[in-house]
Amino acid sequence: MADMKPETEQQPAGEGCPVEFTLEIIGGKWKGIVLYHLIGGTKRFNEFRRICPSVTQRMLTLQLRELETDGLIHREVYHQVPPKVEYSLTPLGQTLVPLILQMKAWGETHRKDINAKKTAAEQS
Repeated sequence: MADMKPETEQQPAGEGCPVEFTLEIIGGKWKGIVLYHLIGGTKRFNEFRRICPSVTQRMLTLQLRELETDGLIHREVYHQVPPKVEYSLTPLGQTLVPLILQMKAWGETHRKDINAKKTAAEQS
């Protein structure tokens, strides 16, 4: 594995930390979830609404548009009645699959312990 130590060298002016940049692109409550579910294949808007019932239509639309603008997902509009729109990962979006799957594995591994610590802290 590549050296995972934080860089101590300064970034070129205006570029900022690469982790910060990555979080700007995929951060937020819904983008990672959208990307995770697109790993399994193309999804329609209403499929995301069923997968993530607590996301509002407005927020889901905003997150999908941002992911599309950043080139991570492709929006395919089928001109038919009723209209049909499908979302899929672009080749750039596919490059995030290992990261998303590592995040999934980390969550599976550590969720129980972290939730237990949160519960203990709330009770004290």
